[in-house]
Amino acid sequence: MTEGPGLCGNSWVFQQDNAAVHNARLTKDFFRENNITLLDHPACSPDLNPIENIWGWMAREVYKNGHQFQTVDALREAIFTT
Repeated sequence: MTEGPGLCGNSWVFQQDNAAVHNARLTKDFFRENNITLLDHPACSPDLNPIENIWGWMAREVYKNGHQFQTVDALREAIFTT
């Protein structure tokens, strides 16, 4: 997560689901110490988390027609060309 500014510049926001495990003091301290801005939304709300929809779409595309992969490299290639 500390790579965010290098990848996206200084105007990026980290999104998490606010589940109890993500609200541990150690986690909060890490975000604060690294000046990471968090997007606030209710805990455990996958419907509010757009990445869940993207993961679902990608899985359907990669595995459509029952496609199976024999190697991690083959799966990686399918993901990056989807």
